[in-house]
Amino acid sequence: MTEAPAPVSRGTRLSRDARRAQLLVAARDVFAAHGYHAAAMDDIAERAGVSKPVLYQHFPGKLELYRALLTTYADELVERVTAAIEGTTDNEQRVHAAVAAYFDFVAGEGQAYRLVFESDLRGEPEAAAVVDGALTRCIDTVAAAVTADAGLDTARARMLAVGLVGLSQVAAQYWLDSDQAVPRDEAVSLMSGFAWRGLAGFPLIHD
Repeated sequence: MTEAPAPVSRGTRLSRDARRAQLLVAARDVFAAHGYHAAAMDDIAERAGVSKPVLYQHFPGKLELYRALLTTYADELVERVTAAIEGTTDNEQRVHAAVAAYFDFVAGEGQAYRLVFESDLRGEPEAAAVVDGALTRCIDTVAAAVTADAGLDTARARMLAVGLVGLSQVAAQYWLDSDQAVPRDEAVSLMSGFAWRGLAGFPLIHD
């Protein structure tokens, strides 16, 4: 997600899209700091440097704001994984790029990552649907590549895709929580090499 401009003085006029982006960044910071339930619309408005009526012009309530934030970051993660898979036809490079996509998402948007995967609102059906939908889209993208190149049926390709996506997500989350004790590039190489040793056992049936 592109960072919005820094908070500006009340009354400063921004385009609707620029204001929305600014509000989402402010909401991200407040939700990440306090969690959904403890965060208040007053806090978000203050963080963004706007009045509450301005905030409510864009988002009718806290849940709608949180869903918009989740959707923004979930879509970004899907875009990263899709670009990784579609950016090359070399499967070893695909695996490395897919793992790197998760690490880059964590490194660049650590607060966003926590909002998507560690939210205290995961039990809310609509919020859970956003996260689950992003996970499904990532799995679908990887599974399509595995199906095409290894000639596996859909069920087996999806099992492998779930494995790669799950490994990438959990490893990236651990790396973030362990204060990045292993340098990012080394961590990506370790995990992608681990995953590739398993996937490389499936024969390539397409040039």
